[in-house]
Amino acid sequence: MNIKELIERHGKKSANSVPDWMIGCFKRISISFASGETDIDTHVFWLQGRNLTIDLRLPIEAEMVVKKSWEKCSSEELYQLANYEGWSADSTWNNEQLSWSGGTGFQVHNRWPEPAILSRVGDCMIEASPYGSYIEDWRITSREAGVLLSLELINEENVTTGELRHQGGALIINANWAGLVLGRVNEIVTDKGDTQLRDKIKREHKNIPFLKQVFNFETSVAKGSLEQGFKIEFSTKPKRVGELIFELDGFEFDEENNEVLQFFEEGNQRIKRRFSIDTIEAEFAYSGQTQWHEKAKEWFDAEQETVGRYLKKLT
Repeated sequence: MNIKELIERHGKKSANSVPDWMIGCFKRISISFASGETDIDTHVFWLQGRNLTIDLRLPIEAEMVVKKSWEKCSSEELYQLANYEGWSADSTWNNEQLSWSGGTGFQVHNRWPEPAILSRVGDCMIEASPYGSYIEDWRITSREAGVLLSLELINEENVTTGELRHQGGALIINANWAGLVLGRVNEIVTDKGDTQLRDKIKREHKNIPFLKQVFNFETSVAKGSLEQGFKIEFSTKPKRVGELIFELDGFEFDEENNEVLQFFEEGNQRIKRRFSIDTIEAEFAYSGQTQWHEKAKEWFDAEQETVGRYLKKLT
């Protein structure tokens, strides 16, 4: 069956969840640090399911590697790729803070180890460090009601050859946005003192087996629909930009194991993905608005001539 049929036939809402106002696809507008400096240029996406997060962080276009595979990259481009960030993880909401655990990431260490203090007004979600080190401004991009699908990847296998291709990751669809993470089969082993993947890449840029292991990872974000598919706009794999993030067909529901399976072809190879289910919902009430306090709404309406004269949506 195709992905739309899967969602319509096998709706399954998770018993646990982060707050509904936190669920959706968000793009970061800015991050401000205790140093007094602000970054408004890094491309950062956050896709949130009921209990799963996908995160992608890429440099400005001028510093991105052009559409090519890692095999065709220079040593300088490999170093650039080694600074890309993408991950998926389990998310837990407790005492007004969101924390992450488990999952899989492109980097060999956790660059963002702090939990997040989160709040939202309208289309703006504010993430604050509990230690006052930074504050982030996120804007929801999934503004209309639509599908909410959140699946955790168990593994991806080449059925034809028996090779295990990926282990760990996630697939999240927030209305017209989708995110996919495909984790590595084997953990990257770093030398003592290596804290950054880029340092290892700089020394090992001619070590093909090592590079193959490093870049056997993907985090992509795409826009589209269940009917036409989702085309990748940003990815840790530059060659994937413009391609469909996943095939729409080949899905099966495994009732015995409560899993979702997908089968698809790559050339003459048959590929199988296994997912555990976070949530499958045909309709979720995404919105760029939040609830007003009655008195605050009266004030806002009364002061529209000045308060509202330059209002616009930032996403």
